[in-house]
Amino acid sequence: MLSERQEQIINESIKLIAEKGIQGFTIKNLSKAIGISEPAIYRHFEGKTHILLSILDSFTEMAEMLSGLIDNNKLSAVQKISYMFNRMVDMFNKTPSLVSVIFSEEIFKNEEILKNKIIHILNKNEETLEAIIKKGQEKNEIRTDLSEKSLALVVMGPLRLLVKRWDLNAHNFNLKKEGKILLETINKILL
Repeated sequence: MLSERQEQIINESIKLIAEKGIQGFTIKNLSKAIGISEPAIYRHFEGKTHILLSILDSFTEMAEMLSGLIDNNKLSAVQKISYMFNRMVDMFNKTPSLVSVIFSEEIFKNEEILKNKIIHILNKNEETLEAIIKKGQEKNEIRTDLSEKSLALVVMGPLRLLVKRWDLNAHNFNLKKEGKILLETINKILL
């Protein structure tokens, strides 16, 4: 469980990365943004890498929670995929600055521990989608002429592109509305 100060550090870090990029994410800039000394930040986190790991932990928790959908027999495969898709859109819509963290490859390139964490999150989401699609194919809820791997990429790729385009365009369109339209198209492809 994170302390109130750690939460504040994480939230300010996300804002800082969104505003200044990873290059502007320094402990010095962070301490100015929060209004505390640099050593005070180091009392809560070992450094920038550990702050970024804490940010990614929320994505890991969400990936683990979404994997619980696989065994939910009350929902069809398409409903499960729609739920996952909408949760991601909601998360980015509520906290747009997260886009700058999760979709910034330069953050993860040179830090092996961060790269491994993001790979774990991506793999977990992909495995979850593939398992849902495979079960859906077995129940004839989803088309069977394409592999579950290909269909999982069809779901994940456009979502990433939509969110990134929304972020690059300074959030000047309704992400939830565009996400709904995209999801309708994806669902047609799945059936």
